[in-house]
Amino acid sequence: MLGTGVKCWCYMFIDEAKIHVKAGNGGDGAVSFLREKYVANGGPDGGDGGKGGDIVFIADENARTLADIRYLKKYVAEDGEKGGKRNRAGKYGEDTIIKVPLGTILRNAETNQILVDLSTDGQRYVAANGGRGGSGNQHFATSTRQIPTFAKSGIPGESLWISLELKLLAEVGLLGFPNVGKSTILSRISSAKPKIANYHFTTLTPNLGVVKVGKDFEFVVADIPGLIEGAHAGSGLGHEFLRHIERTKLLIHVLDISGSEGRDPADDFVKINNELKQYNSFLAGKPQIIAGNKVDVAHDYEAVKTFTASMEAKGYEVFIISAVTGEGIEPLMNRTAQLVKELPETEITEVTEDVKLYKARKEVPFTIKQVEDYFVIEGIEMERLVSSVDLDNFESLSYFQRRLRALGVIDALKEAGIKENDTVCIKNFEFNFIE
Repeated sequence: MLGTGVKCWCYMFIDEAKIHVKAGNGGDGAVSFLREKYVANGGPDGGDGGKGGDIVFIADENARTLADIRYLKKYVAEDGEKGGKRNRAGKYGEDTIIKVPLGTILRNAETNQILVDLSTDGQRYVAANGGRGGSGNQHFATSTRQIPTFAKSGIPGESLWISLELKLLAEVGLLGFPNVGKSTILSRISSAKPKIANYHFTTLTPNLGVVKVGKDFEFVVADIPGLIEGAHAGSGLGHEFLRHIERTKLLIHVLDISGSEGRDPADDFVKINNELKQYNSFLAGKPQIIAGNKVDVAHDYEAVKTFTASMEAKGYEVFIISAVTGEGIEPLMNRTAQLVKELPETEITEVTEDVKLYKARKEVPFTIKQVEDYFVIEGIEMERLVSSVDLDNFESLSYFQRRLRALGVIDALKEAGIKENDTVCIKNFEFNFIE
């Protein structure tokens, strides 16, 4: 084990989740009339419905994984309260807050579009907006309609499927080919028992180790799954693995200096760095220190000395270690801690190549599809209109008909060839066309 100055504990890392979010619906507007002792026929005083709650993601530096989110698949915000008498507006629905670790990327699960990269503590993102509250009947009083008996319903809240991806926020990444001893190093400095075997991609998910050096300094080390040539192009599980080390401050490049598997550490060093360079030039420029592992089974000590001298001549610090016996581990961790303190925080900006700029296209307010004598009207404005009126109320239905005419729907139906008593469908509402 390590000396008393360095200790570590580990846990498995979950970095992806997919959830469904639903913002709260807006509260319905109220139908009410002023009733007081000396006011026989008071005017309308129905209040507006409250806005539905939002779905809000917040980056929290104390959150470490997406484990909790992964096991709760659905998040629903509170609906807005209905409006009340005496012009009392309904209470707003409470927002649903979802705390995620720094470095969490949110995507629209259907389009794969990046919505936001939550990378700073306290950063907020509203993923789904609550529906607007409906208007109370007080808003529909006119000189000719002094007693409106209808109000608007609240608008439904937004809903969507969201994919969450956490790019590992470890300060240090253990980098190297499979079987060079990364998992063994982590097991040496922790009580974790990662699965270790003699085949490629032994580690299929990163293990995190929180390392404490001295009395109060901690940093996170990530055992990054092994790379092979071609990883930058997606060979093996390259893309899934390489993305985890984009946010690290420092890379510890673990190399097998024993020659036990016929490997040349200097050649491996070049190959792995070529993979990084082809995957991400920013990643390839990260500081690296070298951990020459398996010295306990090395037989050619002159070759070890030659390798060390050649790497130091290129400006790299080299630590000769044995993950099995613990030789050289503590000096390696102490130097790592020093560099973590000195190196600046990493800032990541998502870069999209070949960006094309498209002009916004004016949204068509509605479309009409005809199947024999059946006419289907579609469009967000139409769906909102149907959702916001009480079709069982005569005055509300009259308002609905006037809105259809004002929006040009009636004229469009006539141009489409609609005849008397043909069926019209908007959302879930059907009616016969009567001129």
